[in-house]
Amino acid sequence: MLAATLTWAGFVDQASEARTISEGLRRRDVAILHKLVECYQYRLTRYLLYLTGRQELAEDLFQETWLRVLERGSQFDGRSRFEPWLFSIARNLTMDHFRRKKMISLDSPAGAHQENNSSSGAQQEPLGANLADRNRPSPFELAARGEDAARLAQAMIVLAPIYREVLVLRFQEQLSLQEVARVIGAPVPTVSSRLRRGLEALRAHLEVATPEGGTDVH
Repeated sequence: MLAATLTWAGFVDQASEARTISEGLRRRDVAILHKLVECYQYRLTRYLLYLTGRQELAEDLFQETWLRVLERGSQFDGRSRFEPWLFSIARNLTMDHFRRKKMISLDSPAGAHQENNSSSGAQQEPLGANLADRNRPSPFELAARGEDAARLAQAMIVLAPIYREVLVLRFQEQLSLQEVARVIGAPVPTVSSRLRRGLEALRAHLEVATPEGGTDVH
């Protein structure tokens, strides 16, 4: 189950929760907005850090995201979970920033090496998510265990942005394939392909990682 879900008193299922959020946003209910910010602060900041690699930029986009939620709250109809809608807003704002600055695209591996080099010094959070229903342990299962979490975070940094993003959304934020597709605006088969390639690349990085958490670049 998702971590840090909302705990509205009297509502025990996600459908009721989504309707409550939708109604509150339409009313511009300040109490509900504050509750949303509180509940999603860590997850949204973490997602933006993985997208941008920069703490200051992630914090700026965090603020912009919630302003956009307030402005466009009536567009959330409550028929689906709130998380994909929230992450879609954050992603669109990030892409707008990249376009203005003529930075790399989140939809193409091109320029990934340049971006990753510039962001390698940024502090990243360990993923700690599990991949279920596979015949062998995934890189997430192998690495997100105690001292291996730092190795996983370092390996994630060097992945191309299009792979890093889908891995975070699918396994860290535990969105479904359909929800990930909705966030990034791509077909489900594209999401599946990026997940497969991202896991392969992540496994390769983890296999050459040193016990101290660094990576062998030779």
